[in-house]
Amino acid sequence: MSTKIETLKKLFSQHGLVAEDKFKHKHYTIITRSGIDKIQASTGINVTYQVIRCDPTFCVIKATGELNNSTIETFGSAVKGGQSEGNTNSWYVAEMAEKRAMSRAVLKLAGFYELNVFSEDESEEFSRKNKINITKTKTRNAKILAASKKSA
Repeated sequence: MSTKIETLKKLFSQHGLVAEDKFKHKHYTIITRSGIDKIQASTGINVTYQVIRCDPTFCVIKATGELNNSTIETFGSAVKGGQSEGNTNSWYVAEMAEKRAMSRAVLKLAGFYELNVFSEDESEEFSRKNKINITKTKTRNAKILAASKKSA
């Protein structure tokens, strides 16, 4: 039986990932946007999207990913606002939600997600440029969930 590190090394090699495609963030390994694109291309994962909700400052997108006989549905969301109010500084909330949903679908189908590997798109705090306390992400995610329930 392979260890987590051995399995990750095998997956990184299998998908042609190089040092620039990944980095450590606290307890997680983070894959960059270019790394996600490499994984999707090397596996042939097909992703389709459905807009669940899209407002000027809030968006939820459902991604359906398919690989061989496996299908996965997952979601990405984006809320415009500063660190205490949102999870993106960008006004492109639909695009951010789409990238987050696609990244999750690709990582789940390719076997990375179960090994605690996430995409830098999933949270601005996962960015190399912005390594903030993960506790703030959990608090913000709770606020996003509460806001989506109020406006539904």
